[in-house]
Amino acid sequence: MVETLNAGLKKLSVLCVATGFAINSFAQAPPKPYGALPNKAQLNWHEMGMYCIIHFGVDTYTNKEWGYGDEDPAIVNPTKFDAMQIVGAAKAGGFKGVVIVAKHHDGLAIWPTKTTEHNITKTSWKNGKGDMVKEYKLACQKLGMQLGLYCSPWDRNNPYYGTPKYLEIYRAQIKELYTNYGPIFISWHDGANGGDGYYGGKREERKIDRTTYYDWDNTWAMIRKWQPNAAIFGDIGADVRWVGNEEGEAGKTSWATYAPQAPDAGKKPSNGYSKYWEATEGTRSGNWMPAECDVPLRPGWFYHASQNEQVKTPYQLLDLYYKSVGRGADLDLGLSPNRDGLLDDNDVASLKQFGALLKQTFAVNLLKGASFTASNIRGNSKAKFGPAFLTDADRYSYWATDDAVKTPSLVADMHTARTFNVIRLRENIKLGQRINSIAVDAYLNGEWKEIATATSIGANRLIRLPQNITASKVRLRVTGAEACVALSDFGLFKEPAHLTAPGISRDKKGMVTIATDAPVSSIRYTTDGTAPTALSPVYQNSFALANGGTVKAVSFEGNKASELSTKAFGLSKEGWKVLATSAQADTKPEYAIDEDANSNWNTLPKDSLATAAFPQEIAIDMGAEQTIKSFTYLPRQDKKTGGIADRYIFYTSADGQTWQQVAVGEFSNIQANPIEQTVPLAKAVQARYFKFSVLHVTKGNGLAVAELGVN
Repeated sequence: MVETLNAGLKKLSVLCVATGFAINSFAQAPPKPYGALPNKAQLNWHEMGMYCIIHFGVDTYTNKEWGYGDEDPAIVNPTKFDAMQIVGAAKAGGFKGVVIVAKHHDGLAIWPTKTTEHNITKTSWKNGKGDMVKEYKLACQKLGMQLGLYCSPWDRNNPYYGTPKYLEIYRAQIKELYTNYGPIFISWHDGANGGDGYYGGKREERKIDRTTYYDWDNTWAMIRKWQPNAAIFGDIGADVRWVGNEEGEAGKTSWATYAPQAPDAGKKPSNGYSKYWEATEGTRSGNWMPAECDVPLRPGWFYHASQNEQVKTPYQLLDLYYKSVGRGADLDLGLSPNRDGLLDDNDVASLKQFGALLKQTFAVNLLKGASFTASNIRGNSKAKFGPAFLTDADRYSYWATDDAVKTPSLVADMHTARTFNVIRLRENIKLGQRINSIAVDAYLNGEWKEIATATSIGANRLIRLPQNITASKVRLRVTGAEACVALSDFGLFKEPAHLTAPGISRDKKGMVTIATDAPVSSIRYTTDGTAPTALSPVYQNSFALANGGTVKAVSFEGNKASELSTKAFGLSKEGWKVLATSAQADTKPEYAIDEDANSNWNTLPKDSLATAAFPQEIAIDMGAEQTIKSFTYLPRQDKKTGGIADRYIFYTSADGQTWQQVAVGEFSNIQANPIEQTVPLAKAVQARYFKFSVLHVTKGNGLAVAELGVN
């Protein structure tokens, strides 16, 4: 029996030698999966990397971020609406899909739904015969883009919101969308739930328990039935989690797994509504629930003409790419068509240039053709688990090590010196997220020198080096892992050199300063609204801009120019004084008018349980009568959320005694997106004094103001 077995093995050995196949490669099994694993929809989501979310509706015409619900749909009339232009611009930027906001919080559905009269048929567009969702779907089909849909759970128009009947309506809306406009790659949801609204004319505040009201378990089950291949995004899942900010950035350590922790110790969340900062990094164990990084291309999510000069530049988008996609998350970029139904030229140009920059950066993997030497190969089988798979086109072929080897090293010899500044690593996530940390060395001047480290590799890890490295050999060291390595990609790339756009600031005396991080030949600037050229004035010293205006600047080095910087300023605050405040604070009220975004007047008491009365107010003496057309409020910029105003009244006065109310309203979405708020007045007023009165804050028992200004 033994002799027969040995003879059989001998014949098998001869056969394997003749065919070039090793016995141990036949016998060696692939690594066992580690931890949670992505489903099919999540794999597709990871492979996309980037998509856009498109906001258009009544807010586009009212200049708001969140509609109240009482807007007349007739104001919506995008006479030049072109879904192909919008989706095509996203595709040119390298994005793989778009999420359509089919209904925002104001309740207006942009498809002809049977669930509510408040829909596209009541608009002026195409005499009520249009269907925007359908046009987006057709554009996606023509351009090879994937489609996603978002129908806001919160509805400030619907009279039944807050009752069980509304849940039936909401589910019916989702069913219409998902059965008539699919297939979709993502079912998108957010956490804005409950508050004041029109609600069919009731004009009241309605509160719901968002952990139970929508019965998410059963709602998600319906979505799975209607769109089984769609990932479900929400604050906490089910498939993709919110990263916890609207800045487009994941944590430097970013796990694809997440185990939500209850906000209150010892209390389990229902479908998890956890502390957002935990979602930024995730947790080392838990469900496969990677992070989406959402951020608008402009400061706001809806179109505002005042933000036409504040579109993110291609290199700003590239920086966000590294901090989102480069950390294993996906980037969700907000696009906002204008009142004509088109993306503004500035938006289109930035997207196109960003897409070209991405292609240029990642066109050539400098490790292609390199010779690899690994400290360990699983079963010693190069054919099945060798490092040659690291540079092929298959995202899921991989270099693997034996089960006991969790900290291997790998040397790549490019045979000639190559210059690079970006490193890319990927794991085969079908086997889980296995690696905790890595280090990369370059062979420089006859010795190995560490040039980079990183954690949480996962689906994608991009390391952007602070300087160019020129070397012929690099070494990868896995310094920590939970299981044997299953690495699918190792690449070196060269991001093209560029000049950093100059920074523009102004002090309280109204003096404007323009500066760069590194010396350049010249900085050219304008104050007349035009873009600077090589013939524009050269910046040499600070200059006065007392009456406000827009400054644009470009750095020049030889015949090379940087991206454009733009900064709009209101009236100079020279001579301004705080007239009065209604609350005591540990910080000076003058911080609210010091032209320093990093300081803030803060009335939040040290005792977090202390009560506070609202409104809280601050009155300013501008020293002379001014014409006021709008005012600005900049919330605190220190990443904290306490004291951010969301409801206000703005007053003006000629004598500091008698006050006239000239604006009242809310700052929508300001906690998640704490950008400067500009509020135009119904008509210009003449006044020497103004008063900012805060009726409510998003969180806490006091007020925080970084800056107040007027235009």
